Amino acid sequence: MTVDCINLNLLKQGGWEYKKVSPICGNAAFNYVKKAIELALDNKIHAVVTGPISKEAINLAGYHYAGHTEIFAKFTNTKEYAMMLANNLLKVVHVTTHVSLKKVSELITSERVLKVIRLTDDAMKMLAVEKPRIAVAGLNPHSSENGLFGDEEEKYIIPAIEAAKNEGIDVYGPVSPDTVFVKALSGQYDSVVAMYHDQGHIASKTLDFEGTISLTIGLPFLRTSVDHGTAMDIAWRGVASERS
Repeated sequence: MTVDCINLNLLKQGGWEYKKVSPICGNAAFNYVKKAIELALDNKIHAVVTGPISKEAINLAGYHYAGHTEIFAKFTNTKEYAMMLANNLLKVVHVTTHVSLKKVSELITSERVLKVIRLTDDAMKMLAVEKPRIAVAGLNPHSSENGLFGDEEEKYIIPAIEAAKNEGIDVYGPVSPDTVFVKALSGQYDSVVAMYHDQGHIASKTLDFEGTISLTIGLPFLRTSVDHGTAMDIAWRGVASERS
């Protein structure tokens, strides 16, 4: 087997420091990702696998993106997309990802939740699940317990679930966030729609940190990634796992 390496000549030998966030490396990282997207759109490659990227570094370089997912969406002109974390036991898709926790509530809309349910249904069918059973997690503790702890479920999440059911999607919820993943692991559901980054990530990574991967669903080509960050605290020590 031959592995072709493309050198964009963006870094000079010795021109950066290992284990240090820098705009020089951020610029290189961003442009290599952009090159991979261009190759995929030109049908010169069939899929893209990305390693971890320093979001701080690419922003220092002047590219203001929250992460890989947003870069791929921008340069493929993809309007409807989502992040899926997948391992052998659990598939989780996120309604929101790299935003502050206080902004999550305002981004939870019926339109967005419905789009993610549709994307999840399509993605699970691509993963050979003929009739996916999709659980939608609530945003608030106990899915707000009929309005005691918030109203996002009643205003936005339940209407999206009902609309998805009317389209023939096998969807359930909102299921209390503290039990939805246990129920999925027991076999009640094939996948879970999570409302925000840590709601889905903590469950997936606790279950199988090294064996979980990230997929951007909704793109015109396959894109997968590791489920973790740059881990500069252990870089160049020879102890990192390559499993993801």
